[in-house]
Amino acid sequence: MQRIKLAPDYEISRVIRGGWQMATGHGNLKSQDPIADMVAFADAGITTFDCADIYTGVEELIGRFRMRYRDLRGHTALDKIKVHTKFVPDLAILPKITRKHVVRGIDESLRRLRLERLDLVQFHWWDYAAPRWLETAQWLEELRRAGKIHKVSATNFDTDHMLAMIEAGVPLTTMQVQYSLLDTRPAKRMVDAAARHGVQLLCYGTVAGGFLGDKWLGQREPADSFENRSLIKYKLIIDDLGGWDFFQSLLITLRKIASEHGTDIATIASAAMLTRPQVAGVIVGARDRSHLNSNLAIANIRLTEENHADITSVLAVGRPLEGDVYTLERDRESRHGAIMKYNLNEGAA
Repeated sequence: MQRIKLAPDYEISRVIRGGWQMATGHGNLKSQDPIADMVAFADAGITTFDCADIYTGVEELIGRFRMRYRDLRGHTALDKIKVHTKFVPDLAILPKITRKHVVRGIDESLRRLRLERLDLVQFHWWDYAAPRWLETAQWLEELRRAGKIHKVSATNFDTDHMLAMIEAGVPLTTMQVQYSLLDTRPAKRMVDAAARHGVQLLCYGTVAGGFLGDKWLGQREPADSFENRSLIKYKLIIDDLGGWDFFQSLLITLRKIASEHGTDIATIASAAMLTRPQVAGVIVGARDRSHLNSNLAIANIRLTEENHADITSVLAVGRPLEGDVYTLERDRESRHGAIMKYNLNEGAA
């Protein structure tokens, strides 16, 4: 498994195991033995795990995995495990958030993950109109200096707000963004800005909730009924880009490339993102270890210049998405924003 240093003292696997699908409320998306699955991923070299305070039950689950892995493989192996969590204060708390709220949230993540210092905390803020987002980022930086956090990072901020945090003295290590063959908004401005300031990008949504997969090749356009909000979210992206026919033309191209490399569409879609400038890793939401081999293959695929040209050609037909990173989703009255859930910490408590 390819590895990359985000800083001289911080190294991760370039394929990151996502945790969203392990949260309660996902029905058949959940594994029958998630801890054993995480052990298998770590043994195979996928040693970085993504989660969040709002993913109900996931921090506790990863905390139990860490203890199991220590007992099975020892402290040296455990030291290679990196857990990227998130600090996501509820929308309702934003107008009155205090430093105490931030400390309490970080302490809770420490307890759940059974860590003395959080490896990397990704800060998310729902509404820029709530004025304490910059102050909150600075409180997280204070906690980093106090030794409770190793690396402060962020997720779903746009380019201007990312730069504002950096200029205010918050040394962001990474920015987690929705970045895929379908959603290229980070390429507009953020990639260049991140490169100037040494910020690496971690990509989620590289398979668009599963839409970028063989399952959907040649299928009729689905109705509005989906098994989870992730599929609803990415179907809206497909609609905005140009619709189902455009999407099918992309799948046909990806299937051709996948056949050339002896793999599947999802693997090609994620592998393509690892070649993008400033991208350090991709986050895969494997529901169990049956996906392990395909996830391992992501970092081993070597796309040719012709492969990249074919992908670029078909994407050129689509319409560019509006705005910067996460701009569409921040409008709570829009199709994209209306499906989000903004107050999840109470359920995760």
